Amino acid sequence: MTRAVRFGGSELLCTKLPAWRSRLVMLALFVAFGSLVARAAYLQIVSDEFLQEQGAKRMERTIPLPAVRGRLVDRNNAVLAQSVPVETVWYDGRRLSEAKREQLVALAKLLDRKPEAFIKQVKNDSKRHFAYLERKVSPDLAASIRALKLPGVGFTPDSKRFYPQGESMAHLVGFTNLEDKGQEGVELAFNRELTGFDGERNILRTRLGDVIEETRPVRPPVNGKDVVLSVDADVQYIVLSELKKAVELHKAKAAAAVVLDAKTGELLAMANIPTFDPNDRSALQGPQLRNRVFTDTFEPGSTLKPFPVAQAMANGLVKANTMIETGNGRMTIGRASIGDTKKHGTISVAEVVQVSSNIGTAKIALQLQPKEMWEFYRGIGFGQAPAVEFPGAVAGRIRPWSKWKPIEQATMSYGHGISVSLIQLAQAYTIFANEGRFVPVSLTKQSEKPVGLQVLQPGVAKQMLQMLEAASGPDGTAPKAQTTGYRVAGKTGTAHKQEGARYVDKYISSYVGIAPVSNPRVIVAVMVDDPQAGAYYGGLVAAPVFSVITRSVLTSLNVEPDAVKPAMALRHFVQAPASTALGVPAGRSL
Repeated sequence: MTRAVRFGGSELLCTKLPAWRSRLVMLALFVAFGSLVARAAYLQIVSDEFLQEQGAKRMERTIPLPAVRGRLVDRNNAVLAQSVPVETVWYDGRRLSEAKREQLVALAKLLDRKPEAFIKQVKNDSKRHFAYLERKVSPDLAASIRALKLPGVGFTPDSKRFYPQGESMAHLVGFTNLEDKGQEGVELAFNRELTGFDGERNILRTRLGDVIEETRPVRPPVNGKDVVLSVDADVQYIVLSELKKAVELHKAKAAAAVVLDAKTGELLAMANIPTFDPNDRSALQGPQLRNRVFTDTFEPGSTLKPFPVAQAMANGLVKANTMIETGNGRMTIGRASIGDTKKHGTISVAEVVQVSSNIGTAKIALQLQPKEMWEFYRGIGFGQAPAVEFPGAVAGRIRPWSKWKPIEQATMSYGHGISVSLIQLAQAYTIFANEGRFVPVSLTKQSEKPVGLQVLQPGVAKQMLQMLEAASGPDGTAPKAQTTGYRVAGKTGTAHKQEGARYVDKYISSYVGIAPVSNPRVIVAVMVDDPQAGAYYGGLVAAPVFSVITRSVLTSLNVEPDAVKPAMALRHFVQAPASTALGVPAGRSL
């Protein structure tokens, strides 16, 4: 029979363990438990701030509340630039990579991307926490993307700059970048005023992006200020349209024009061809960006002649009827010579301006001291950047008077050997429209009429205005500048272009004019670069553009027409009595 064995009597159970072993196990348990307690205390007491910070980094987010960029408006409150609400779409690559293929294909089509390349991009970004999908999309496109219900795709409110006037205001207004910061034009010049200050909102959210609560009070954004410009959108459209026609007619490389308020110096219009649409810069090229009115310099040619002549009159060296001997159309100064387009013989100072005699102007200018001529040029803005906040505005070039040679002083009197911008040239003509007061250009609308700096006697300025009216009359160099219903005064310019260190057979055709003469309201300066259709003289190329622009602008501004002075009266003004044939003042010979 089987022998029964008692379980409790097993030899293994009867073996006694050493007491130290149980104590050791107990001690180990106490040490482990104590370590956990110590670690918990350390984490919750000593490292509490660190852990809170790490937790916040994973769950707390600071959401920027962007400020709305201020508007740009013209003098009549027409909107030139404003920010419109859009959305920026972003994604978490870890979650978007889990989306179905058909969802990603649909998304690629909405974004106008190639599906296979887009899907590959998403897979490559599968470890990225954040990436932009598309910035500044329209509300309609954002709604279409939302409808796809893609995992990991988020939306942030944003704004996009919109330019209602399109290419008409492109060079003046400029544009912003993706961050809504000004890059060109007035957008850059007034970026600080327009930008404002962003606000922010702090929130806690789950791993899936759901908002739990706001952790701090919202700091609201401070929107940018609106800037009221001096420009008139209607006038600007007129100027740009006429420039386009001129470039096409004369097959020119480029053209630019500026319209100033003759009394206040306010910039009413400024246009360049070629231009661009700031709403679509996808095919933008360098030449389209160039603001030739402010950033390009050129030799102004004969448009500069009124200034040394007026200065000589102001100094009492000549009068309007003083006779100047221009000879057979050639004049030698040192080893160089200058010439007129044809022989004029003995003519009055007024006729020197009317027929645009280089020799007559040089003889008058050489009676001036180089320093005083240089100071006068500087006083009317040449050789220094315009005192206006516009990026890239250039100073032009005028050599120090101490280095002038007689031939240089002579050629600078009729616009060679000196470079200016079109805005500088138009600004300088304010002295003839304001009885000798120089009025600087302003980009913003002025609430008060500026006083201006008196640089010329009122009587001399009025006489020069009459001479410039004759220069634009039937016997002057710019009869095509005549404007129906309005008296105009101005001067043509035709100058060879420089390429490198030499002059080439290309021209800058220009005209600067004032209208109406009886009560000047506008100064219009036109420059046509390299006309290639045959004509290149300023009186044939630029003056007709001035005429059309001036008539349209004065009509748009509701300026009442003044009485057109008969042609005989203009002829009478520039004809001097025979008894005043003085050649040059006594004691000075050329």
